[in-house]
Amino acid sequence: MQFKPLEGRKYPRFSAIKTFFRLPEAKPTQNFDVALFGVPFDGGASYRVGQRFGPQGVRELSSLGRGYHWEKSINIFEKLKIADVGDAPTVPIDLKQTYARVEAFVLDLLKNKKKFIACGGDHSITLPILRAFHKKHKKPLALIHFDAHFDTYPPAWDCEYHHGTFARHAVIEGLVDPKKMVQIGIRGPFAVKEDAEFCKKQGIKVFSVDDVRQQGISKIISQLPKFGTTPTYVSFDVDCLDPAFAPGTGTPVIGGLTSYEVQMLLRALPKLNLVGADVVEIIPQYDPTQITQLLAVDVMFELLAQFARR
Repeated sequence: MQFKPLEGRKYPRFSAIKTFFRLPEAKPTQNFDVALFGVPFDGGASYRVGQRFGPQGVRELSSLGRGYHWEKSINIFEKLKIADVGDAPTVPIDLKQTYARVEAFVLDLLKNKKKFIACGGDHSITLPILRAFHKKHKKPLALIHFDAHFDTYPPAWDCEYHHGTFARHAVIEGLVDPKKMVQIGIRGPFAVKEDAEFCKKQGIKVFSVDDVRQQGISKIISQLPKFGTTPTYVSFDVDCLDPAFAPGTGTPVIGGLTSYEVQMLLRALPKLNLVGADVVEIIPQYDPTQITQLLAVDVMFELLAQFARR
């Protein structure tokens, strides 16, 4: 099988069955490098819902995706064999069952030595993915986390697991090393002052939007961590951007990053031992212009370029 997108001059970009980047569908056992898959789930969302339609919306807009990265002089579709492996199974009314199914789905990819990018889905889906990595690697990952929120919050309505708790559980369960964890795009307001205490106590490095604005993007880029050979995961919540650039999301917060700042940050990430990533919290029905889905496509493209660099 040729793991290449459909030819735009043969099948116009508004045609054909929608897969990520118009790539072929495949099974994890087939011979390719990077899997793209959806996690259509919003059972962990506490405000807006509709993240279950995120993968479908991103697949549609990814028809506009191209392969050549101008700044890095890399064509990702020549460097890598990439395939759409469909959606992880979910149970829309049960978070616990969904966690078990997503974890098993990811473990199957890892057993077949696949790297991947997951498209969510609300941010609660990151936790079972990280659990699968821990079962595979038997040690904590490094984590780069783009978000408006810390996601280290306490239970809500006595529910321990939701889209605002994945980072806290990832640290407590030993899935990630807090000393090799960085959060980018954080901003207030917060519910209480204690919201930031967990990160301070754990030694998590936080770059707020205030840091970006006051220090300048170049200074922030110079401080981005270098994790060397440590297996690293990137989790990208689209609400790290200002709603002007990504309105279709679950918990929008004004005063966020611009789409260009996000591009600069992703392109400036040092060479990582990137083993997996996700892009989450996309809600198509809150974005009639589809710019949120388009942003998610570009984030996936930049992450694929990271894989290609290695």
